[in-house]
Amino acid sequence: MILFLYKHAMPRPIKLVSTLTLLGAVSVFAITPSLKELSQSQLEQRQEMITTQLANLANYSSGCGIGAIGYRSQSHESPLYEEWIEIELGGEFRLDEIVLVPAIRRDSANGFQADGFPPNFQVIVSTGQIPEQKVVARYSAKDGVLPRIAPLIIPCNGTLATRVRIHADMLSRRAFDGQFVFQLSEVLAFSGEENVALHKPVRSHSSGLGYGYAESYLVDGFVPYLMDAARGTQSVAFITTSELGEKPALTVDLEESLPISRIHLHAVDQSDMVPQAFAGDVGIPRWLRIEGANQADFSDAKMLTEIRHQTIYDVGPVMMFSFPATRCRYVRATVMEPYLTTLYGQMSERLGFAEIEIFSGSNNVALHKNVTASFKSENPFRRLSNVTDGLNMFGEVLPIRDWLKQLALRHELEKERPLVAAELNQRYARQKAIIRLMIYLTVLLAFGAVVIVLVDRLIRQRAIEQTRKRIAADLHDELGADLHAIGLLSDLANQKHSDPEKLCGILQRMRALTERTANAARDCTNLLEAKGLHGDLVTDMRRTTVRLLADLKYELKFEGEEALQKLRPRRRVDLLLFYQECLTNMIRHSGATLARISMKASHSKIELSVSDNGSGVNGEIPSSLKRRARLLGAQVHCQRAELGGALVTLKMKSGFFGRFR
Repeated sequence: MILFLYKHAMPRPIKLVSTLTLLGAVSVFAITPSLKELSQSQLEQRQEMITTQLANLANYSSGCGIGAIGYRSQSHESPLYEEWIEIELGGEFRLDEIVLVPAIRRDSANGFQADGFPPNFQVIVSTGQIPEQKVVARYSAKDGVLPRIAPLIIPCNGTLATRVRIHADMLSRRAFDGQFVFQLSEVLAFSGEENVALHKPVRSHSSGLGYGYAESYLVDGFVPYLMDAARGTQSVAFITTSELGEKPALTVDLEESLPISRIHLHAVDQSDMVPQAFAGDVGIPRWLRIEGANQADFSDAKMLTEIRHQTIYDVGPVMMFSFPATRCRYVRATVMEPYLTTLYGQMSERLGFAEIEIFSGSNNVALHKNVTASFKSENPFRRLSNVTDGLNMFGEVLPIRDWLKQLALRHELEKERPLVAAELNQRYARQKAIIRLMIYLTVLLAFGAVVIVLVDRLIRQRAIEQTRKRIAADLHDELGADLHAIGLLSDLANQKHSDPEKLCGILQRMRALTERTANAARDCTNLLEAKGLHGDLVTDMRRTTVRLLADLKYELKFEGEEALQKLRPRRRVDLLLFYQECLTNMIRHSGATLARISMKASHSKIELSVSDNGSGVNGEIPSSLKRRARLLGAQVHCQRAELGGALVTLKMKSGFFGRFR
């Protein structure tokens, strides 16, 4: 809901500062219960909202020069003392807010800081002759009230009260001497826009002596800030430079008869140079009489209030005075005793104000109204109309309650902003770490993909090479011999063409050999393409043995047939072809009459032995067997057998690594 109000309200010009203040106050308490619970987009919106709100809030500008500080209790050696102040409101009022303004000191290391503001206290209101007390607020050190230089706004929600008490049960240390005191600059109690605590009687548990400290200064309306609004143009104060004459007066025409009950006089703004050229009371008369009337000649004049000041502590940046509501159209301020100065080397009278506000209810009815003087005002730069233009040296003149609210809200937002920024920075750091990790993973995956592509390419090239070698071996072993035999038979047929009987026999043998060659070629194709070929290796070896060794005696023995069935199909094919080549070489070259074959298989290795009683070998392994062994990734040996012929032994792995060859 707050984000909705913000998005729709903030782009348009804000006509009332109170709207911004209310929106900001609600936003602080509604959005910041726990920053950890907010999403990153909500935190970013919150940070942007804080920045926008701060740009529209009044700034802290501390007053300088001489003036009343506020109230200070007696000092104590320990913080565990109770101190209190109580304000008699002079009637029963429905309070909306109580504002506590801290006394401010200048710290050489940390700038301006609150001095003597209590860490533990409660705010109590009461009504009637027999006080019926109600605690409207209770604060402790864990509430995070300190450190602060801003006002503390305490909501009262329309509570009825005739008196207000601030009761501290723990004190804080003042910087001057390290003693513990209870100290405040100002207490304001607002009923609507009216500060009903203004100039009311104050009692206290104890009062410390010191220049600028007194109970009455707690409700004199003077706060340690200069009104520095975020909006509005600069306007210089009106101040006379000519002779004023006897009892000079300023008259404001409200243009209609209105009930007025309050007047605010803004002192001439001190110079923005350092050091300042004059004190803060320049141009403020020692005795000023305020009258109201409905006739322009003041024939029906009514006394509204008289303002006297005897010391510099009686003057502040904004002097506020209230009086019973009086209906009038004209308001006149008459100087009964002027302000005298020797600023320019001779004694002279001066009269001046930065702004004069006259209130009917909560409205400044003097804003932009005509002002006349009983004396001649010749300075075109410091015009008389400046006293009702609604501006001061910094910008717009704000209602007192809204001004203090903005300062309090600025404190809350400035305290929250670094927390939001820290939380966002933490999340940004986590995001950067995640992004960095993702980059590393992406690079790793890309590298892995390149490696996989290269390995796959090598595997494919190796498979192509193995296929080529296998086809070459098959053609040599199966087809080469048959084609050579066909060639020999063709030559023999040419020699026997005159002998029909022998020629017929030769042609029949050639016919049988061509069929055998066709079958061999078909077998080569099947070896490369047929998925189910040689599914049972033992059966295929037995069949091959029967076919090739039909005219010989042989012994065939198998151990571990189950392990042979677990071999990959390609290895079964290659193993069968190796065995077939062994038998073919035996038939062609050894002249053997007896063969002994043994196959032993386990989960890790396979050993094939083929021996005969033929002519034997000279230790050389036939190239065709070497080629077949390389295709299997096996080791082959050839030696003299016990039967007197050759013994060919093949050893290969059949476990995990062997399965993937």
